[in-house]
Amino acid sequence: QVQLVEAGGGLVQPGGSLRLSCSASGSIFALNVMAWHRQAPGKQRELVATITSTGTTYYADSVNGRFTVRRGAAQNTVHLQMNSLKPEDTAVYYCYTTFQNTNYWGQGTQVTVSS
Repeated sequence: QVQLVEAGGGLVQPGGSLRLSCSASGSIFALNVMAWHRQAPGKQRELVATITSTGTTYYADSVNGRFTVRRGAAQNTVHLQMNSLKPEDTAVYYCYTTFQNTNYWGQGTQVTVSS
């Protein structure tokens, strides 16, 4: 069993920055892949960024160059640094991982980009 807890969402003006954090706990040793997804109102959930245990990253085209995903200093933590935020980045952001063939999701954190 894995529990994911996100933090760091909020309201920011266009062009601003936010940093999201996700911490995984439970009977785990090391998680291979951790990822961030987001879901805007009326839209399907979409993949934003992933990072493997070796540091390999992937970004959706819509955020590439603006968002950075990094592993935290503590084991099984991941951060998403979001810069140059746009109104279209407004969504609930979810932390995701998979462990022993089971998918796990955090509860989500709201990010609102608005003036």
